[in-house]
Formats: sequence, C-alpha cells, structure tokens
Amino acid sequence: MKTDSIFYRIFQTDPGILFELLGQPADLAIGYEFRSVEIKQLAFRIDGILFPKPDAPDQTVWFIEVQFQKDPHFYHRFFAEIALFLDQHPHTVDWQAVVLFPQRNIEPEQTHLHRAQLNSDQVHRIYLNELESRDTLGISLIQLILADATSAISQAQALMARSRSQGQQDPKITAIIRLIETIMIYKFPQLSREEIERMFGLSELRQTKVYQEALQEGRQEGRQEGRQEGRQEGRQEGEQVGEARLILRLLTRRFGVISPDLSEQVQALSLSQLESLGEALLDFSHSSDLQEWFRSQV
Repeated sequence: MKTDSIFYRIFQTDPGILFELLGQPADLAIGYEFRSVEIKQLAFRIDGILFPKPDAPDQTVWFIEVQFQKDPHFYHRFFAEIALFLDQHPHTVDWQAVVLFPQRNIEPEQTHLHRAQLNSDQVHRIYLNELESRDTLGISLIQLILADATSAISQAQALMARSRSQGQQDPKITAIIRLIETIMIYKFPQLSREEIERMFGLSELRQTKVYQEALQEGRQEGRQEGRQEGRQEGRQEGEQVGEARLILRLLTRRFGVISPDLSEQVQALSLSQLESLGEALLDFSHSSDLQEWFRSQV
C-alpha cells in the first residue's frame, strides 16, 4: 500500500487533519497551504510542508514526514533535510516538525545523536496505533489506513455514510470520498475499481446533487476568471482558460513548480480534456503521473 502518498493526499485535501492529530484545533490550518519541495544541489525532496500564507498571523513552517518502514538512519536524513531547507530559506521565521509512525517499534532505536531536537518542543512524534478515538472525518481516515481487512470494510462504509450526511456542509467532501475509495483500492488489490464502487454505492453517490454540486464548486472560481478574460473570444474559450488556470493551480500546489512544457500542454487541452484531467489528478501521487496521463491521451 502506497502509504506515504495517501497521507500526503489527505493533508493536501485538508491540512487541518495534521493539527487534529496534534490535539489542536483544525482551524489553525486556515493560514497554510501544503506543498512538496525539492532541496536543490543534493536532490533531497521534502514531501510534506505546510507553508504559512503571506498574510497568516503565524509564520511557522511545518515539516511532515510519514515513516512506515524501519530505517535506522531516518532521523539523520530528516534533520539534514530540514537544515538544508533552512539554509536555502534563511528568512524562515520558525519551524515545527511532525513524524508519523504506525507504531513505536518502527522508530529508530538509536536516537541519542538527535536528543536535542527530539526532546524539544519543535519535534512531534505521533504513533498512529495509539491515537485516541476522536469523532472527526480526518482522524477516521487515518484509522482506516491502519485498519485490517476484516474491519476496513465496515469502517469505510461508516465513513461513507458520514461523508454523505456532511456533504452539504463540507466543500471538501468529493476529495474525501475519493480518498476513501483510493484507500480501499490499495487494501483490496484483487478487486477492480468498479467492484469497490459497487461495494460502497459510489456510482449512485456520484449522481447525487450533493456530489455534483461539490465537484463543480472547485471549478467555479477558475471558470469565472476565464469568462472574464475570454469574453472577447466567446464563452467556451473563456471557460477553457478558467479551467486551465484552475488545473495548473492545483498541480502547482500538489507538485510544486510545473515545467513550461507541461504548462503549455495543459493550456492546449480542450475543455472536455481539462475536465477529465481535473478528475484524474485527484489520484496523482507524483508529477510523473501527469506525464503518463498525457501519454494516454495520444
């Protein structure tokens, strides 16, 4: 199961879940955006960083690492990446780090060299199997990742029911439903996507007014901008401009800077292709997935 990419998609969908894991209010994430950052020269990549928005009152940068494999050198690498990031971003005001382990025995045993950081209030270690049960969609998503096959189905069905009931209040509901679906696909690789959809009634759910309205909401802003810019060239071209801008904004937030070549390819897509890409990118875990999507369109 591609645990890292699923966790990063969860935090990308709703950064407030990170603060819920820390026992803090999810509203703290309002002033942040989630990015993946490559550290130049040594080609290190920090896959999870919450960057404060320029106008946020708290300018703390949050580093996030999901570690599900035993690695005795994990802390050496993690703190080296943070130090390199700070060297290349000297105007950073403050930083915090969060490491997610599935259980304590995955954490490196030799921590003496890093005792200053690990014993400080800047580094937070979370052992997911010790999480107290909390009645939030975010924590329930995390618990679904850890669930065994026997209990995963009932947990996913309960989560799906909650998602349906909260659909009118939560604009992120379509992304959350897709995350539930993706987690179950990884847990049951022998089942097809269609079988997963039937198991949870996803096909019927996608036809509901709540789901369709939430799906369109994320596109509306970009389309409105596009209509204004493309008014001289007609409505359809205006919508195409807006859709392309929205897709590029989503790709940039997920993968960082998009190359000029890929940007031009996105802008050259038809409106129907852009809508198809908007659906597909929710399942992307790496920028190479975008390149593979383009190859599939040829």
